Amino acid sequence: MSKSGESGPSDQNSTQAPSARTKLRRMAERGRYGSDDVREILDAGLIAHVGVDTPDGPLVLPMAYGRDDENLYLHGALANHLLNSGEGTEICVTVTHLDGLVMARTPFHNSMNFRCVVVRGLAHRVTDAAAKERALKLVTDHIVANWDTSRPPTAEDLRATLVLELPLAEASAKVRAGDPVDDAEDMAGNWWAGVVPLTTRFELPTPAADLTEGITTPTAVANLAHRTPDNRMSV
Repeated sequence: MSKSGESGPSDQNSTQAPSARTKLRRMAERGRYGSDDVREILDAGLIAHVGVDTPDGPLVLPMAYGRDDENLYLHGALANHLLNSGEGTEICVTVTHLDGLVMARTPFHNSMNFRCVVVRGLAHRVTDAAAKERALKLVTDHIVANWDTSRPPTAEDLRATLVLELPLAEASAKVRAGDPVDDAEDMAGNWWAGVVPLTTRFELPTPAADLTEGITTPTAVANLAHRTPDNRMSV
């Protein structure tokens, strides 16, 4: 579901970490540093966990997000403590997909199949009105493309919303897939080993109880039914 025809701050298929602090050390062979790998995982995701060092101490919260070629965008209320604390500071954003439980012959080797992205960098507040509205559209349409079929935000809505942008220049991905990795001496033992796949899927949209009769479900929303987050934007 990656967006085609894009170029970014790092090579699309790079095998080199963009910085020392984004280089994988543990299970380094699972690292993915190309912008295509990073974007594919970000595009399939719905929730990012945003970590900020606030005046009250470290804080991590789940948030919706959007992106363009160069930046990740986060939004919240104007008084949002985490985003206000993150403005002008180094923050960390992670997006994770759990694809399965990996059950080994011994709990010591149990694992999970997953795809994740870590983005680190200096966050900036978006103040330009047009850029702010564009960022909010990216966040909205990243989840489901219903910005153009909803009431447009008012000037008051925009004033009440804070948007941060985080460059994608320092982003890395890590992916685990496949069977458990057991010790050779355990292979002949009488213990089960395998993978329990995990899939998230959207159900049929349910109209609000107070919805005016005759208003149809927008196509982008209706099309979510029975799809997974990975293919929610596909036609």
